[in-house]
Amino acid sequence: MRWFDPSAMHPFRFTATLIGLASALTVASPALAQMPGGMNHEGHQGMPGMKGMPGMSAPAGSAPAHAGHAHDVGPAGATYDLRFIDGMVQHHTGALRMSEFVFNIGQPGVGALGKTIWRDQANEIRAMGLWRKAWYPQAPAYPVTLASGGDPNSLTGLTRMSQSQIDGMRMMGQIPTKDNRVVWFLEGMLEHHGGALMMAHDALAKSTNPTIRRFAQGVILAQRAEIMELRRMLAVEGLRKPEYHKYDALFRL
Repeated sequence: MRWFDPSAMHPFRFTATLIGLASALTVASPALAQMPGGMNHEGHQGMPGMKGMPGMSAPAGSAPAHAGHAHDVGPAGATYDLRFIDGMVQHHTGALRMSEFVFNIGQPGVGALGKTIWRDQANEIRAMGLWRKAWYPQAPAYPVTLASGGDPNSLTGLTRMSQSQIDGMRMMGQIPTKDNRVVWFLEGMLEHHGGALMMAHDALAKSTNPTIRRFAQGVILAQRAEIMELRRMLAVEGLRKPEYHKYDALFRL
């Protein structure tokens, strides 16, 4: 068994993030200049589904402790990148919180993996925050989603992301105990990474922004490598479940 090596795991993730960070502030979405200001602040429950995209529905057999995906951010349009950023920031935030539960694990590899995930995704959150400010200066500070019947090309078609939507994006699930936190983290992060793969493919299908597209490709490369490492660590725990392979179809670019 080769345990996780932080120095070898992410050859692309930092590259994708830093390239995007360097170029993003000068790459604006073409539709932004025509986008009206103002927001619809009415409550909105439930994000649109991914039913129209092959392979984008959540695979069956999700781990109960981390179930409740809500990863679709709606159709393509002038506000798609904003909705994607806000959804992915919340999703990454869930990964940070999950990783913190295993920082001090003495078991070889697990704590190092948690710290690496935390570091990389914190950097990506920072990059996405800069893109958001540059591309959508009129957007509110809080995370947004498409309102029911809202116009995907206008800020007025958006509404504040509800707490249930935030929780669905973060995929934290039940808080682990000291005794079960290793398997909780490994299985939960595998499921969590599957959600990121779904979002990345959605972005590749709907976004025309080259920075977002590079970022999505980097997410796919990094998450699939970590999923394979998570499966190896679970095998050391004696766990080799078929559902650990349910996201394999999303490994492709």
